[in-house]
Amino acid sequence: MSSKKRSLLVVLGDQLSDRLKAFSSFDAIWMAEVTAESTHVWSSKIRIALFLSAMRHFAEDLRKRKVELHYRRLDDEPRCETLGEALQAFLEESDFESVRVTQPGDWRVLEELKAACEAAGRDLEVVEDDSFYATLEEFSQHAEGRKQLRMEYFYREMRKTHGVLMEDGEPVGGKWNFDASNRKAFGKEGPERLFPRQRFEPGEITREVIQMVDTKFSEHPGDLEHFDWPVTRADALRALESFIQGELAQFGAHQDAMWMGEPYLNHSLLSSSINLKLLDPKEVVAAAEQAYRDGKVPIESAEGFIRQILGWREYVRGIYWEYMPGYLQRNELEAQEPLPEFYWSGDTEMSCIRDVVTQTMKHGYAHHIQRLMVTGLYGLLLGVDPKAMHDWYLSVYVDAVEWVELPNTLGMSQYADGGVMGSKPYVASGKYIKRMSNYCEKCRFDPDKRSGEGACPFTVLYWDFLARHEESLSGNPRMSMQLRNLKRLSTDDVNEIRKAAKGIREANRAAGGS
Repeated sequence: MSSKKRSLLVVLGDQLSDRLKAFSSFDAIWMAEVTAESTHVWSSKIRIALFLSAMRHFAEDLRKRKVELHYRRLDDEPRCETLGEALQAFLEESDFESVRVTQPGDWRVLEELKAACEAAGRDLEVVEDDSFYATLEEFSQHAEGRKQLRMEYFYREMRKTHGVLMEDGEPVGGKWNFDASNRKAFGKEGPERLFPRQRFEPGEITREVIQMVDTKFSEHPGDLEHFDWPVTRADALRALESFIQGELAQFGAHQDAMWMGEPYLNHSLLSSSINLKLLDPKEVVAAAEQAYRDGKVPIESAEGFIRQILGWREYVRGIYWEYMPGYLQRNELEAQEPLPEFYWSGDTEMSCIRDVVTQTMKHGYAHHIQRLMVTGLYGLLLGVDPKAMHDWYLSVYVDAVEWVELPNTLGMSQYADGGVMGSKPYVASGKYIKRMSNYCEKCRFDPDKRSGEGACPFTVLYWDFLARHEESLSGNPRMSMQLRNLKRLSTDDVNEIRKAAKGIREANRAAGGS
C-alpha cells in the first residue's frame, strides 16, 4: 500500500496568518529567509528587520503548536541567494510531492516559485489570497470593457457587495465619500490633539534580528535605534485597538495635512501589519465602522479610513495583477533623470524633503501625502526615472510590498502609466506644500517664486513640467486650468523658468544621483 503523498505549504514573509485559505490542508510548512529579498532593491534596515522579526515570531508560534516546520535562516547551508534557489534545493532533498502557496503579492516571487517547483519536478498549487475582499477574477470582471479603471467606482461596488457603511442600499451619511472634508490644513499652532503613539519595545527575537541586520546589512540605509513596529498578531491587535480608541476620531479632517517634526499625526500606522497579514483588513474595517455606529467617531473619519482599505488597497492590488509584468516598465512621460542622492540622506536645503526623508530613514514611515505630494511630487517634476522612484519607495518603507507600492508610485505618484490609475498627473507648485504644512516657514526657498534667487525648486519645476509636457497634456480636460495659467506667462518668464530647471537637473546629476 502506497504511503500518503505529502504536501508542503510555502509561507512567504508577507503571509503571516494561519487564517488564510491555504492553511486548510498541508503536512508541513516551509519558510525561508534569503538575502535577495533584501537586496533586489536596497532595502532599509528597518524594513528588513520588520520582515525577519515578524517571520521568526510567526515561526516560533507554529513550533509551539507542534506544526512540522522547515525554517531556513539567512546563513543556513547550502547558501542560497534567492527564494527560488532555496525552495528548489529543499524540494530536491525532501519527500514532499506537492507544494501549495497563497497567491504571492509579487509577480517576481510567483515566477520564482513556479520555476523552482518545475525544476524540482513538483506540482505547485497557487491558492487564492482570501484575506482580500475581492478576488483577482472579480477585479478582472470589474475591469472588463471599461475604458478607465477609477477607484471610486470600484470602491462603491465593494461597499455594496460587502455591506460596509450602508443603510437600506444607500451609503450612510448620504454620500459615497467625504474626501472634500478630509483636506483641511492645521492652524498656525499646528495639530490640536495628538495621542501618544502605541510603541512596541523589541523583545528577545527582535533584538537578535536587529543585531544581525546591523551586522549583515551594515551598508544599507536606515536606523534601527528607534525600531518599535508590531511584529506579532497580538501586538498588531493592540495597535488596532489603540488607533480605533484614540486617533481615528481625529484622523478625518486633517489626513492630508503635514507638520514639521510630527511623522505620525493621527494616522493609523497599521498598513505594515495589514500587509504582513498580522491583521485581517476585514477586521480593521469592521472595527472602524463599529466605532462610527457607536457614535465614537465622525463619518468623515470612518469613511476616509475605510476608503483607504476597502477602496484604495483593493483597487491597487487589482491594477497590479491586471497589468503585470509589463506595468513595471511603463514610462509615459519618458522620465530619465537619476534619483537625487538626498533621497537617501535628507541632506538638502528643501525643508519639506529634509523632514520627510529624515523621518523615513529613522522610522521607515511617512504618511500618504508626504509620499505623494513631497517626495513623489518632486520626483515627478524633476523627471526622475519612475523605476528608480519605485525602487526607492520599495526600499525604505516598512509597509512596502510590490503589489501595493508599485501602482501607487509608478501610477498614482509618477503618472508613468499614462492615466491607468489617475486621470491627471498630480502636480502642484510649492504653494500646495505651504498651504498644507509649516515646512515653508523656515525654509530658505520661497514657494511663491518661480525663478530667480530663492525660488522654490518645487515651483520652478512645476512650471517647467507644464511647459515641457504642454502638448501631451493639452487633451486632458483636468489639466486645462493649469495649462491656461501657463499661457499667461510671458516668453521671458518661461525661458527663465526653463533655465532655472535646467540648473536644478544639472546640479542633481553632478551630485551623483542614483
